[in-house]
Formats: sequence, C-alpha cells, structure tokens
Amino acid sequence: MAVASTVPFRLDSLASDKDAKALQFIEEVTRNVDSVQQRVLREILSRNAETEYLKRFGLNGATDRETFKSRIPVAGYEDIQPDVQRVANGDKSPIFSAHPISEFLTSSGTSGGERKLLPTIHEESDRRQLLYNLLMPVMNLYVPGLDKGKGLYFLFVKASTKTPGGILARPALTSYYNSDQFKTRPYDPFNVYTSPNEAILCTDSFQSMYAQMLCGLVTRDEVLRVGAVFASGLLRAIHFLQTNWKELARDIANGTLNPKVTDASVRECMEKILKPDPELAEFITMECSKENWERIIVRIWPNTKYLEVIITGAMAQYVSTLEYYSGGLPIASTIYASSECYFGLNLNPMCKPSEVAYTIMPNMAYFEFLPLESSSPSGAVDLADVEIGKEYEFVVTTYAGLCRYRVGDILHVIGFHNSAPQFRFVRRNNVLLSIESDKTDEAELQNAVEKASLLLKEFNTRVVDYTSYADTNQIPGHYVIYWELLVKDSANAPTGDFLSRCCLQMEESLNSVYRQSRVADKSIGPLEIRVVQNGTFEELTDYSISRGSSMSQYKVPRCVSFTPIVELLNSRVVSKHFSPCLPQWAPERR
Repeated sequence: MAVASTVPFRLDSLASDKDAKALQFIEEVTRNVDSVQQRVLREILSRNAETEYLKRFGLNGATDRETFKSRIPVAGYEDIQPDVQRVANGDKSPIFSAHPISEFLTSSGTSGGERKLLPTIHEESDRRQLLYNLLMPVMNLYVPGLDKGKGLYFLFVKASTKTPGGILARPALTSYYNSDQFKTRPYDPFNVYTSPNEAILCTDSFQSMYAQMLCGLVTRDEVLRVGAVFASGLLRAIHFLQTNWKELARDIANGTLNPKVTDASVRECMEKILKPDPELAEFITMECSKENWERIIVRIWPNTKYLEVIITGAMAQYVSTLEYYSGGLPIASTIYASSECYFGLNLNPMCKPSEVAYTIMPNMAYFEFLPLESSSPSGAVDLADVEIGKEYEFVVTTYAGLCRYRVGDILHVIGFHNSAPQFRFVRRNNVLLSIESDKTDEAELQNAVEKASLLLKEFNTRVVDYTSYADTNQIPGHYVIYWELLVKDSANAPTGDFLSRCCLQMEESLNSVYRQSRVADKSIGPLEIRVVQNGTFEELTDYSISRGSSMSQYKVPRCVSFTPIVELLNSRVVSKHFSPCLPQWAPERR
C-alpha cells in the first residue's frame, strides 16, 4: 500500500518571514504530536476541573490521560442534550466550561429533526483564526504570486437566532464571518477578497449573491482564485450567473444597482464600487449568452489559478461538474473543520480531489479515534497511535467543554507529516443523503416515507419498497425517492397531484437544516418521487445477487449512487412528481 505522506517543509527557500514562521509552527507541532496532545488535555482538564460535567464522573481534578479515559465516557449529542438545553434555557452554572458559553454553534439535525446546539467560548474564535492563518503560507508553497490579485469567494451567513436563555445560536461560519477576527482583519495582500464585508454579511441569500457576483465581474482581471465553502456553493454561484447575467450586465453597463438589492449597507458599499463600463457589460453578454458554458470560469476570470472548495465526502459528486466549468483547473480543499472544532489542514492542497488528506493539528483540541473494527469505546486510540490503512470514528475533547464527543466522521489514515497522522475523510457516520450542508440519515428518511405513505391509505395503496438518490445533475441538487407502489384498485389509483402532496409531506418530515436549505438558502430543489414499475425492486435484487451479493443477507439499499443501479431504476420510471411548494421553516428559538 502506498503511503501518501508529505515531506517536511523547506523553509530556507521562502521569501516571506511571516510564511516561514507559520510553516515552522506547523513543523514543530507535527513533530511533537503526543507531547502537544498531553499538554492540551492537561490544559482542558485543569481549567474545567470544577465543571459539573467532569465532577459528575468523578474526575476529581485529575489531568492525566489514563484517569480521563477510564472515568469519562465517550458521548454522542443525545447524551449531552439535556445539559445543553439547560444552558440554552439560561442556566449560567459551569456545566461544560469554566468560561462562560459565548454562543452555540449550530450543526446538523438530531434524530428528532432539531438542530444541534454545540457550546463554544470566546477564545475558540482565536483558535479558529490560528488555523486560518496557516492556510495561505501553505498555499504559497505551491502557487506563487497570489499577492498580485484577489480571491473571488462566495461566502454567506445564515440568520442567527437566540435560545430561550438569550444565547446566540448560529452556524460556525456565520459566527466566524461576524467576528472581529474576520470583520476587522488586517490587510494582507495574500488574502484580499473581491466581496466587501457588507455583501458577505447580508442574510438575504439573493442580495448577497447578487452583490458578490457583481463585485467578482467588475474585478474579473484581478481574480486569481475562485471558491466557496462547499463545491455545491460554487456551482450554485455559476447557476446564479446563468440565471441573472442580463441584469448583472445591465448594472455594469449603467453603473447602477438592481433595485432587488434593498439592503442599505450593501447598496451603500456597491455605489462606491460600480462605475459605468459598457465594454465589460458587452463582454459578459457575449460570453453568457452562448449556449456552451464549458470553461465559463476561465472565460470570465481568465487569470484564475485554482478553485478552492471542500470536495470531500458528499461534495465529491460535484468534482466532474466543476472541472467542466473550469476547464480542469486544480481544486484545492484546504481545511478540515466542523461546528465542534477546527481540526487540521491539507498540506498538499494542489493534489487531486480523490487524494485529499488532512493533517490534524494537535494544538486545536484533544483527539481520540475509535477503530471501526471495534465497537467498544474503551478501544479508543490517541492521535499519535493510529495506524496507516485503518479507519476510525473521530472523537474530540475541546477547550469549550465537549468531552470525548463523537463528531460522527469516519476517517482513513493514509500517512504522516512528521509524526502527525494524515486522514482521508471517508463519510459521515449514518448519513444517507446530502446535497450541501444537509445530512439525512436512514432513520429520518424512513420516518419521512412512512408519514407520506399514510396519505396513500385513502387510495388503498401502499409503498412496496423504496430507495433514494441525491441528484446533483442540475443546480440546485435535490432528493429523488424511488417508490414501487401496490395499488389495490387501479380505478382508484392516487393522482399525480396527490403524489406531489406526498413529496411535500416528506419534506415537512425532514430536519430543519434540510428545510432551511429549501426555504431560505434555496440550495436544494424540490423533492421528487419517481414511481417505478411493479417488480423493479426484485430486478434490483437480482442484479445485486448477480454481482456477488448474498441472497440471505441482501438488503435493499436505502440510497443508491452506483450508476448501473441508478440507470436500472430510471429505466423503470412510470411517473415523476415534485413537491408543489416550499415546506414550512422558520428560525428556531429553543
């Protein structure tokens, strides 16, 4: 097995002292992984020794690894949710952390469909910023001259809410973009964005996207890199350009701003940027009116050196589409982070998308790994002790007070940088469907199908079997649910309109992250039910058995992605039905 390790950085060839210091820091912490991890654990346990959570399990002020592992259990969100709810309701006692909980970072839904609330503290924003500050020094090793232009990054915030106790609750990136570290960041020629803060911080997704796209177009010759957080987000931006290029070109020609953009701060900053440019407007019109949009990124932004998006996990499905629109530009997936904690970096950012691996920075939190072959939490191994070729479930202990918390990511060890392991992201644990930031597991999909199936009773019809598919062939992508129906009375079969109601019922049953993506962010399209011929799932079984599946152990997969299976299902479709309207969604207050 090939080991895809990276070699230590050559610091003597660097032109920038600032870069040299950042890379030297990476070298130091990755050479001393275990000692750094022991120090981090001591710091966390010392400062939080008097918290209710650690006292509950009798840690009694101990800060050593062995006592910590023997007394503190590995936990999932359901285990800490009652304590989280106490904090959310206004309990100010030190439950998780000796430091006050500054806000909750929201993550994907629980089994009950609610959004997770993950506690954080003020100093965590400094720790996140530390990791961001390491990105460009690494990138400068691979791509020279990034200080000679700008980055066109489509960055967005979501609406913040407050818990009943008055604590702010918002996604991690919304928190970061609203932080002083981001809003008042010092000028850095290697990190200049085309989008002004006002456009990024506008919570209306259309107005934010419109202003950011307009800024990207008027500075097209200065753009050296194009990106978004997720690959799907960049494709959504391209789709937005396809839909709105006429209005954008008109604004560029006249030096005016579309009246649909009503946010006062956005309008004020855009008035300083926009100047009439008929020549640029004519160019945009010429390129965007062509039927063929292949290489559109380099046609509009000809100096682009690479794309920067997350393309691991569910985002891998978008790689070929990005390559089509960019003419095969390199795709950099630079950082590994979650709402729980920021974890590490890709130290070889120009690698192929299929080879992306992240080096965990041992100073960020205390990390443990549960081997997949062992279901026992007692088998958790430390960061320095993972083995190449094995897969692990990720467990984290943070300065903000999460203790031995299961992040839910499955990681594969592919090598080392010095003594720091490098991991390839394999998948989210138990996630079935995902288009963007949504994550729908098998239990949730089953629940949605069951609720929609209840509507079929009046037609004396039931769902014989079902599976699903995340269709990303169009932007935005959408969920496709394949249903095989048993209709007892063909004269009283469910109508097309009724099956569309079933689509909406399924959407209403999915979690708030999915529904927000549909309603507010418009990053997911209407759910679709495709009714297939009777006997289709028997054919699916026969096909799978012919490929080596065991007859006695075969189970219908609740999600499919293998092309021949998708093609088989699509060839048996007798009708297609879409959700007729948006599901209900409103910002949560819990």
